[in-house]
Amino acid sequence: MTLFDTHCHLMDDQFADDLDAVLERAHSAGVSYVVVPAVDVQSARRAIAIAEQYEGVYAAVGIHPEAAKDVPASDFDEVERLASHEKVVAIGEIGLDYYWDAAPRPEQAAVLRRQIEIAKRVKRPVIIHNRESTQDIVQLLQDSGVDEVGGVMHCFNETLDVAKACMALGFYISFGGPVTFKKAEDVRQVAAQIPDDRLLVETDSPYLSPHPFRGKRNEPARVRLVAEQVAQVRGVDVDTIAALTTKNARALFRGVAANE
Repeated sequence: MTLFDTHCHLMDDQFADDLDAVLERAHSAGVSYVVVPAVDVQSARRAIAIAEQYEGVYAAVGIHPEAAKDVPASDFDEVERLASHEKVVAIGEIGLDYYWDAAPRPEQAAVLRRQIEIAKRVKRPVIIHNRESTQDIVQLLQDSGVDEVGGVMHCFNETLDVAKACMALGFYISFGGPVTFKKAEDVRQVAAQIPDDRLLVETDSPYLSPHPFRGKRNEPARVRLVAEQVAQVRGVDVDTIAALTTKNARALFRGVAANE
């Protein structure tokens, strides 16, 4: 079995002391590939350094909406420069977050639009964060020309109609730990209906650990629990889900395994 964790923040301080062991457990669980998305310029550099150190680890570079307040022009220039690295496969994690509202909403939208333009120039897909901003983010994506590069709606927990609107723009739909939560039947029903060629899985480590580890530090090995839950609701075995989600992730992140 080959699994692909499409979203795990290995550059987070929670992994500072045992990253080798975390990745060894991932490999033992069948996880051959991971993408480490940044949240700002500093974490982008750390994500790339980790990707350089480990086989099967790739990076994404971008400015998260929680870091979108007063972003200097030089940071956008640096995101674009870092995107040329051979192990950078996406622009992200970018998007809108109306839960924390860490930056004014118009400023979040401007930062997102500017990074979509970077993605189009460097020809990389985008990794989209959406929290309580669905109507605005779908409209922004539709107006942005992002379908030139496509991307992934990370940790998806919206309706099937929202998923269809995003898939029409060339997006994949990724499910994480919440699909395993006891009260997440609505998310499971959406996961059951995503077309085979648009489905991805992730952990969002160190956050959103799946059942029965909810509340504990998450790590890439647990993407298998997500895949098992998705397999169950789709009525197939986990090997089938592992194979198709890995194929999809490699199609989206086109630089993955090019030299492996």
